[in-house]
Amino acid sequence: MVNYPRWAIVVTIVIALLGLIYASPNFFPQADEAVEASGVLPSQRMNLGLDLQGGSSLLLSVGVDTAIRETLESVESTVRRELRQRGSRIGYSGLRVEGKAIAFTLRDAADAEAARDRLRNLEDGFELEVTDDVNFRLVMSEDAEAARRQSAVEQSIEIVRRRVDETGVAEPVIQQQGQDRILVQLPGIKDPERIKRLLGQTAKLNFHMLDESVSIQEAENGNLPAGSMLLFSPEEEGRIPYVVRRTVEVAGDRLVDAQPTFQDGQPIVSFRFDAAGGRRFGELTAENVGRRLAIVLDREVVSAPRIQTAILGGSGIITGRFTVQEVNDLSLVLRAGALPAPLTVLEERTVGPGLGADSIEAGKIASIIGLAAVVVFIIVSYGLFGLMAAIALLFNLSLIVALLSVLQATLTLPGIAGIVLTIGMAVDANVLILERIKEEVRNGRTPISAIDAGYRRALTTIIDSNLTTLIAAILLFQFGTGPIKGFAVTLSIGIITSMFTAMMLTRLFIVVWLRRRRPQTLPI
Repeated sequence: MVNYPRWAIVVTIVIALLGLIYASPNFFPQADEAVEASGVLPSQRMNLGLDLQGGSSLLLSVGVDTAIRETLESVESTVRRELRQRGSRIGYSGLRVEGKAIAFTLRDAADAEAARDRLRNLEDGFELEVTDDVNFRLVMSEDAEAARRQSAVEQSIEIVRRRVDETGVAEPVIQQQGQDRILVQLPGIKDPERIKRLLGQTAKLNFHMLDESVSIQEAENGNLPAGSMLLFSPEEEGRIPYVVRRTVEVAGDRLVDAQPTFQDGQPIVSFRFDAAGGRRFGELTAENVGRRLAIVLDREVVSAPRIQTAILGGSGIITGRFTVQEVNDLSLVLRAGALPAPLTVLEERTVGPGLGADSIEAGKIASIIGLAAVVVFIIVSYGLFGLMAAIALLFNLSLIVALLSVLQATLTLPGIAGIVLTIGMAVDANVLILERIKEEVRNGRTPISAIDAGYRRALTTIIDSNLTTLIAAILLFQFGTGPIKGFAVTLSIGIITSMFTAMMLTRLFIVVWLRRRRPQTLPI
């Protein structure tokens, strides 16, 4: 016992000091600027959860019906392309989306077999139905519909997470609720309007060619060519119509980067495609020099520049009457990717910081009273050794705070409950050790022998009890959500630090005392 290894002494002291250093920014926030300026000392503090620092909570509905509709429209385009193959065109009429199917009628029943060959197994999850050899329907199966709905929700959660991460919000809670809803909780966000704008923008960017074979007047009068659509550009002086080919020439999912920048003093967004997208964009602009290209964002024409020359570098710009904030937000949502379906805010709730401050204050008072009571009890019960255990308890607290700061974990009210619980467990471990030492003293052992035997006998019990609790905490973290995870994190960290302080730090205190005093009896 007295021969405590030198390396163990050094490790124990270093860990205890690091705990104090990394926990200090939480207790001296006014020194943040000086600490950050030093560039040496840590300045990270714990993140407080929504219930402690306030923030915003949004319940979003995923427009899964829109995702289904777009899937059907995509298949409709594929069917059109298959029936119009060069050299073997098949005549048809009435190609449309009809419920959960794509329907059309052949002009000549003699083409029925050729149409079957082209459309059979065209898309996974679609079944071909033919009546009278002329009426064709590609019907989406129920399994495919259910899979598309779930996929739309999962993709939306991922995109929402990316967009929220881009704003720098720490430890947001983003999780699915029900079949088609997403709960977004953003600690520290007191004005959710910008977040709502970012999340509400689908950001589906596509590049289409303008259809210049028909005038705008004719298109607005209903003479819209097949395969074209009428879209508008949102301008301050009024919406400007454009006739746009339905075919997506280059899709926005080929973007790998989008950044805000300036051109001629105006804020714009510069973007860059991946290799395949850049190659396709280069081919498109090379083949259509002199024609106009529509940049369409969420079915609105952002701009429609005339192609002056082939753009072969795989990059381009989006111009418009943007403000700096709009350019920043547009580049952010383009980088994060497009939502597969629009999101609608069903419920918006703002948690005021006052409630969080009250909770923190109540938690502080409860913790101080509890800690003081425990310290008094342990000192009265075990004297000098109790004082050592109480000091170790303070180091335990500093280590918990330090680890929460370093890991940037979020502290919530359940997390505070986890800390209080680990304080109790830390005291329990010390009581267990000290009681064992008492028993050995009563059995007539010498001080060093009693302490050595006490630690040895208590070690197995402490490890067993803490290990089972740690396994439970890991399972809570793995399968729990939100506040449960917060509780599991602080509980896990607290178990590890309490074992360290009980088994290493208090032992170091006792070893130092034994070496200095060489006592004949133990004050316990």
